[in-house]
Amino acid sequence: MLVKTTLANSCFTLLSLGAIAFSAISSPQAARASEQPSLDSLVQQAASKDQVTSQQAIARLREFKNEGVDAFWKAYQKDLPNNPQLRATLDAICQQKDCDASKLYWYKDLEAAKTASKETGKPILSLRLLGNLNDELSCANSRFFRTALYPNAAVSQLLRDRFILHWQSERPVPKVTIDFGDGRKLEQTLTGNSIHYVLDSEGRPVDAIPGLYSPQAFIENLKDAERVANSVNNLNGDLSLRREVLVKYHRDRYAKLEKNWRSDLTRLRLPPQPLLPLAVTDPKASAMLASRLTVGKMMVELPTLSRTTGEPLAEVTPPSPFAKLSDVNWARLARLYQNRVYLDQGSLNVMQRKLSPSASMSTVVNSFERAITQDTVRNEYVFHAQIHNWFANGEFLNSDTATLTALNRRVYDELFLTPASDPWLGLVNENVYTGLSKVN
Repeated sequence: MLVKTTLANSCFTLLSLGAIAFSAISSPQAARASEQPSLDSLVQQAASKDQVTSQQAIARLREFKNEGVDAFWKAYQKDLPNNPQLRATLDAICQQKDCDASKLYWYKDLEAAKTASKETGKPILSLRLLGNLNDELSCANSRFFRTALYPNAAVSQLLRDRFILHWQSERPVPKVTIDFGDGRKLEQTLTGNSIHYVLDSEGRPVDAIPGLYSPQAFIENLKDAERVANSVNNLNGDLSLRREVLVKYHRDRYAKLEKNWRSDLTRLRLPPQPLLPLAVTDPKASAMLASRLTVGKMMVELPTLSRTTGEPLAEVTPPSPFAKLSDVNWARLARLYQNRVYLDQGSLNVMQRKLSPSASMSTVVNSFERAITQDTVRNEYVFHAQIHNWFANGEFLNSDTATLTALNRRVYDELFLTPASDPWLGLVNENVYTGLSKVN
């Protein structure tokens, strides 16, 4: 009997030790430690010159999300600035061009982003653009986001810490190539705009930030939208209360914009003008008009558009959203806010890398900052005001996920003047003879 008891105690001791060992192995710290060699190995494989090996490792690193991005960046941070291949690899892990400057992980599947949002409690920031965020030649505004916004230290930190990031292409971006005949080719994009939607964990819109903003204004809008997104996420499915919260939020935001608008006109000694109504209903708006909706994009696109669309530049008038103020007065209004707009070192590093050695960095930066300022005030007082008004009047508050699609369609049709009904984005004028066979 004594022997049996001893054996039983020994078995109990072994089982206990086994349970402790299993518990240690199963702990998050131990699991992470066991993953680390695999993560390090994947980082090395992703940098391989063998394409198959690299692509397989990149796909695996994307499963680690921000941790995979950070691991690759830390391993090669000294080499990234001067190694295009390593930068391209990191871009593929992030799914964003110039990711070495922002270190942001983007989902391409909205359902996966919604799952991550529910797991973390963070709202979703969903970007819609023409082209792809991981391509050099996505639409102009998205390229400006990759310069002025995502590399900004404060913006990048806010996005990493408090949002789940997702992007989706609205449609391919039109491109034009000018062949100089001596081996030199100039390729650039034409028309197209971008918008950031703030979504709750079900993928339903709570706010939208249209076009290019200064980093400072972008952060303010993100924080405001984050608060209301967190509020509706905590309502336990009460759709009536959700609607009430969103209507109040957008009414308050619109009232604040209206007050600021009146104040700015007074400071400029301009006659009173209503902030709304906004009427943009022309389904055949031209690419030239669409290009003039944003100052920074217009500076890039208009010279080429004026030579390719058959529309004389001098005959183009400002589209109706901006008719209430002349271009001169919009510029005057923007100067009221110029001292609030500045690019940080992360953005300047991206610009420096892309500029010609003969370009004047200070001249380019000053011009870009002025354009950002004008776009910020125009986007806020025209586009964002209209979006607030839609929500405040009870539109786009349905509980189904089709609401985002409906809002996005209206933004592109009525605000950005690139309606889905026009497959040519205003670049083909059927009433202008070109001497070429018709396009299909």
